[in-house]
Amino acid sequence: MIVVTGATGNVGRPLVELLAAAGEEVTAVSRRPAGGLPAGVAHRQGDLADVDGLKGLFEGAEAVYLLVGGLGDELRPREIVAAAVACGVRRIVFQSSQVAGTRTDSVSHEVLRAFEAAVRDSGVAWTVLRPGGFASNAFLWAEPVRSARTVVAPFADVALPVVDPVDIAEVAAAALRDPAHAGRTYVLTGPVAVSPREQARALAEALGAPVEFVAQSAGEARAQLVRFLPEEAVDGMLSVLGEPRPEERRVSPDVERVLGRAPRPFSAWAERNAPAFA
Repeated sequence: MIVVTGATGNVGRPLVELLAAAGEEVTAVSRRPAGGLPAGVAHRQGDLADVDGLKGLFEGAEAVYLLVGGLGDELRPREIVAAAVACGVRRIVFQSSQVAGTRTDSVSHEVLRAFEAAVRDSGVAWTVLRPGGFASNAFLWAEPVRSARTVVAPFADVALPVVDPVDIAEVAAAALRDPAHAGRTYVLTGPVAVSPREQARALAEALGAPVEFVAQSAGEARAQLVRFLPEEAVDGMLSVLGEPRPEERRVSPDVERVLGRAPRPFSAWAERNAPAFA
């Protein structure tokens, strides 16, 4: 049985669907009730921060997809990983972030680095996934595109190879099912770097309607983002978006290496998700 934590998110939901379609026994774990799961998929509601409840989340699993996005200092990486191993888990695939490797001094990614270390020291088979920026971050623009056909964003012409969450899910499914991926760390990106201005253009093409791009200052973006994200996370995000390092601009070969095909471009993500912007 495979347990998928964060099972209702941008990666977790398609991962659950992929594993179920492949005939795997899957248990989806989330902090809130989950609807719309594939037939035959079990659901367990729980929180990784609740150390006493971890046995109930991991019991019976042979493999675990460990996703801790959006959670922070309240987590105890080594206790969580040890609980999984104590329940009989023999393979852990951990979703980290490219920034955990490119910016080892990043305070906002300390918890991910701690989880990476705990997984590598676990004594069981492990794979670490380090995705770059998500194409789905463009959902932040959905409301202004719907209401005013406008995208407002900073760093208009700074291009990064954002990755489609479904590609992350497909790589995760491969790593959970195939022992050949044990002991590997994969950096996951899209096939080409695209700027916010180019992403707005792709959304316009997907919608068949003009979308105006409005350049935003870094200060304006920060003031907007700190309303719903921790300040240290916002500062780290803006640093990557505005002054990416060479390795953060680089297209990684790992999606194609694992899946045998090129990663999906942002334009494909925009076409698939156009209804959210219409």
